[in-house]
Amino acid sequence: MAGRAPERRVNLNERLARKGPRKLLAIDGGGIRGVLSLQILQSIEKLLIQGSGRHDYRLADYFDYVAGTSTGGIIAAGIAIGMSVREILDFYLNNGAAMFDKASILRRLQYQYNKEPLALQLQNVFGPATTLGAPEIESLLLLVMRNATTDSPWPISNNPYAKYNRDGHVACNLRIPLWQLVRASTAAPTYFPPEVIDSGGKPFVFVDGGVTMYNNPTFQMFLMATVDRYWPHAAVDSRGWRTGVDDMLIISVGTGTSAGENYSLRPEEMNLIFNATTVPSALMYAALNEQDFLCRVFGDCVSGPLLDREVDSMLGSRGPLERKLFRYARYNAELTREGLAALGCADIEPASVQKLDSIDALDGLQRIGQATAAQNVKAEHLNLSVFKP
Repeated sequence: MAGRAPERRVNLNERLARKGPRKLLAIDGGGIRGVLSLQILQSIEKLLIQGSGRHDYRLADYFDYVAGTSTGGIIAAGIAIGMSVREILDFYLNNGAAMFDKASILRRLQYQYNKEPLALQLQNVFGPATTLGAPEIESLLLLVMRNATTDSPWPISNNPYAKYNRDGHVACNLRIPLWQLVRASTAAPTYFPPEVIDSGGKPFVFVDGGVTMYNNPTFQMFLMATVDRYWPHAAVDSRGWRTGVDDMLIISVGTGTSAGENYSLRPEEMNLIFNATTVPSALMYAALNEQDFLCRVFGDCVSGPLLDREVDSMLGSRGPLERKLFRYARYNAELTREGLAALGCADIEPASVQKLDSIDALDGLQRIGQATAAQNVKAEHLNLSVFKP
């Protein structure tokens, strides 16, 4: 399994007992476009290496809570076990094509790709026996999936104080293999088949968390870090992390958006097929934006692209609270022709990098991520004098 040697690991229980500011990181879903996010994360990691003076410094050393949905779940889990960003990026570059292994013609009415190659690669990275409660996981980790059996979102974390993580609970989530949870979070409908996970002796069918409200899991992560109901079995002084712009830093990283305008659309074109192919992505985009918007309202947004023409980027905005609850930075790229041109990537065809399975566009996605990081990721966003590495 990838990750660090046992003597270099951060102990989760010791981390949770610490006092001082908390740092949280969330990564969106987006298929192979995760390589774009990794370029942004690599820039953040470099800043932290410089700030710490340690060449072997990892994101797991810095972030107390890491959340991810779908491909973001792969990245978040890799970070949480102490992998460097370079190691996670190599996983994508070396295995991307193999993970998107075409299913047989007869199966393609259900899904496009076989699950076995992806499942095997995830077992190779995380280990077949590593569970959600394993000591290899150095930070709090939140993974998002959808429980199709109960028709409900399923955000699951390794918080040892959570109700369903107690050792004596018949359906203790900490016993579930980590690779299987990550695989469930990446089971995008029509792309990959569902994942069946046994919990408390019952089989549950799971699909990609991107089809819930939490393809961007940032605000959900904030709630699970601060609301006492997520910490029911903790000591009184540990229930929910302290909030404030000098007490909590949240970094949110996207995988690129591609909302566009179509002024040639006619009402009669909006038939059953049109709605079936466009409504899911429209709902996912709206949910992603809502999570981001909530963070900018309740947090002090120090960086973030335009949300919409009415509210702009919300930098320096005031909200309904007398004080902001956290410091917040959002990094993402717009994968439209105009957005790519603004990044200096006008030669990249937008359609080639917009799909979840754009495995032939890895070089382009990396360039976009590098350009996004160069334009947007700044050391002052992290406020390293307060949120020290």
